Amino acid sequence: MITTSSRETRKLGKALAAYLEKGDVVLLHSDLGAGKSELTRGIAEGLGVAETVTSPSFTILNVYESGRIPLYHFDWYRLESAEELYELGMDEYLGGNGIAVVEWPERCAEAVPERRIEIMIEPLDEETREIRWKTEGGRTAIPEVTV
Repeated sequence: MITTSSRETRKLGKALAAYLEKGDVVLLHSDLGAGKSELTRGIAEGLGVAETVTSPSFTILNVYESGRIPLYHFDWYRLESAEELYELGMDEYLGGNGIAVVEWPERCAEAVPERRIEIMIEPLDEETREIRWKTEGGRTAIPEVTV
């Protein structure tokens, strides 16, 4: 899927939210500033989250419970190991009763569950993004969506 603006990236997230289920873990792979938080804002909108969605860069986890399914928005950039995640008790949110969206999952790869959705965001220029996704570990495939 190609998006040509942050607005389109949010719209794609909103469309993808229709296919998400309780227990899903969505891993966002991309460089800094590529659109991970914009895609997450769209997912939140698609879930009916009423709060303003911000990047959890310093808190590691933001919890939004106002939607049809709770949204757990992680940013693992500052974590040194999966043990840190476990010490903070945040591992219970992965595969739980909500949807976990994880930015920078490669920082704690050993904490990533087998059943997951991988989303790769590749900047093609300042506004244009190529966004690809695949499911792993027995998760039902998500079809191509349009925005």
